[in-house]
Amino acid sequence: MPPTMATGMPTNTSRAEELKLLANEAFKAHKYSQAIDLYTQAIEANSDNAVYWANRAFAHTKLEEYGSAILDSTKAIEIDPKYSKGYYRRGAAYLGLGKFKEALKDFQQVKKLCPNDPDAAKKLKECEKAVMKLKFEEAIAVPQSEKVSIADSIDYHAIDVEPQYAGARIEGDVVTLDFVKKMMDDFKNQKCLHKRYAYQIVLQTREMLRALPSLVDINVPNGKHFTVCGDVHGQFYDLLNIFELNGLPSEDSPYLFNGDFVDRGSFSVEVILTLFAFKCMSPSAIYLSRGNHESKSMNKIYGFEGEVRSKLSDTFVELFTEVFCCLPLAHVINEKVLVVHGGLFSVDGVKLSDIREIDRFCEPPEEGLMCELLWSDPQPQLGRGPSKRGVGLSFGADVTKRFLQDNSLDLVVRSHEVKNDGYEIEHDGKLITVFSAPNYCDQMGNKGAFIQFEAPELKPNIVTFSAVVRNFINPCFRYSIRS
Repeated sequence: MPPTMATGMPTNTSRAEELKLLANEAFKAHKYSQAIDLYTQAIEANSDNAVYWANRAFAHTKLEEYGSAILDSTKAIEIDPKYSKGYYRRGAAYLGLGKFKEALKDFQQVKKLCPNDPDAAKKLKECEKAVMKLKFEEAIAVPQSEKVSIADSIDYHAIDVEPQYAGARIEGDVVTLDFVKKMMDDFKNQKCLHKRYAYQIVLQTREMLRALPSLVDINVPNGKHFTVCGDVHGQFYDLLNIFELNGLPSEDSPYLFNGDFVDRGSFSVEVILTLFAFKCMSPSAIYLSRGNHESKSMNKIYGFEGEVRSKLSDTFVELFTEVFCCLPLAHVINEKVLVVHGGLFSVDGVKLSDIREIDRFCEPPEEGLMCELLWSDPQPQLGRGPSKRGVGLSFGADVTKRFLQDNSLDLVVRSHEVKNDGYEIEHDGKLITVFSAPNYCDQMGNKGAFIQFEAPELKPNIVTFSAVVRNFINPCFRYSIRS
């Protein structure tokens, strides 16, 4: 049995092929984590086969683990510099991270190797267009200090509502529960909200969010409960199901939605307007945290920008970009539970006061505390490691323990990752991931979950639920998503 070049260990090519076939079947069944495990075993049996590395990269991409996908694709290219799928997989991972210049180089290479591949040509054209747009935006960019708020140019009072409009209406400047219920019912029945009221909701929410600190303290009185939801990702009908199961947001039944309201799903506009409308109705009924998808670069890639242009207007694209920069980065419940979208930090000693002092009114940077809050993930190993996503980092139970001790906290709740059961408890019970988008991307087959806390103990009660079945497509909701 000959040794592999990569490890010097004996190869078992027949066993490796068997494992690859099993991995392929798992991939087809959307069981991507299982596929990764099987491809890993195939690589261990024969690490000189570029196909195994490229296939594992593809599975990592499906789980949005773009950093791992880039590493695997690079390994495939090292093994076989003429293997086009290695460049294709790496280019796709770079696209997923919004790194268009790096993706362009890989798709140029794919085009050289496969000049007649229509999909490669399409991706190359997409990258060329994105890079040209980036260069243009850089050329005309206005310094941050000179930027004028798009919100200041909008007067929703001056927008007329046509007599034939039969949808939900806001009387005056007050968003009421009756309006929100009517709006949600209209959305459920595939009707659109008038732009006048959409502007009003978004602008009023902007004013509320701007006044908040980067770390918001939440007080839950004894005997009262509080609900934390994870990613919703434009899955409006599943959002309605959460409210059906747990009640509408109110002062007696408040919610925190922990980022990633938009992108991926087909109804991101409906989700964000619903959440913002509840915020306008009663600021203490609903709290909103920024996720990594509340950003300009993610919205360009994963659908929200295109959806907003289709359902609302170009002005709304710019307005949402501005409002997302106002979202708080984290919340603390009763000085016991930290809720943050992504995770913890690359250095020890970070205090809650450091989070409070973050200047969040910007697009997320590629490093630093704000980036790590939005992008990091837990890992089973102790210590810290590189991020499988290619942004942020991975952190172990010891990091979580020290952070909680340093800040006199009991628990970290975060979201950001698909979980088969809608949640996962890790790090000796000190960290919970909650994800509220069941059957994510209409293919993952996962459950959704939310967490109920009751004061004063704040013991987490986790409720899981399945995806709502939909059997229609609204013709006015058609738009293109690039993924």
